[in-house]
Amino acid sequence: MFDVQGLHVAVGGAEIIKGLTLFVPAGETHAIMGPNGSGKSTLSYALAGRDNYDVTRGSAALGGVDLLALEPEARACAGLFLSFQYPVEIPGLSAIAFLKAALNAQRKSRGQEPMPAPELLKLLRAKAEALKIDQEMLKRPLNVGFSGGEKKRFEALQLAVLEPKFAILDETDSGLDIDALKIVAASVNAARAPDRGLLVITHYQRLLDYIKPDRVHILAKGRIVTSGGPELALELERDGYDKYVRAA
Repeated sequence: MFDVQGLHVAVGGAEIIKGLTLFVPAGETHAIMGPNGSGKSTLSYALAGRDNYDVTRGSAALGGVDLLALEPEARACAGLFLSFQYPVEIPGLSAIAFLKAALNAQRKSRGQEPMPAPELLKLLRAKAEALKIDQEMLKRPLNVGFSGGEKKRFEALQLAVLEPKFAILDETDSGLDIDALKIVAASVNAARAPDRGLLVITHYQRLLDYIKPDRVHILAKGRIVTSGGPELALELERDGYDKYVRAA
């Protein structure tokens, strides 16, 4: 489903990702763990198409579609979703208007009509209620004045509404207290489906207590140095990254 082969990524002329290969089948949830500076966020930004994250070699495909040949908005319409580590604030654009525009842009790319307003509001209310998001929050400017937990819940709401083919969750546990973590993790688990893949990027085992991955990959020095089952995350919690950094 999601297939990355021999990916090299440079930022400002410095190579950060150095030959990364990763395959996530449909229906599976994989986790990438690694120390600071290993390239985790660089990988997510490059796959999403952020400016100045230059793919110099390699390939990335989603369901056979060459993502690297597409503009960022076309990658999103192809079914790629990125939950940011640090969601941006957009004054003047309400959260509900953002969701409406994003959902209808994707429907347009599939040849569908815009979702009627009553149906859209019903959908948003139901999804927001499941995440314990107050309806008033949807009327506020996007992420402006949101707490860290509110920003991550809103990212989870986007995932629930847009229903992408493949979601990359970049440190979605950052800034969450334990109650918010459980709510966001439950929403991610609810997004699992036989035709959808998930890639969870995190520093810590604690998130994986709530989102159980099928595979765990260790990223160090821009490469995946080893992969294994969920027990690999427990080993990292106990022993740290040192031996993997040395191996890289």
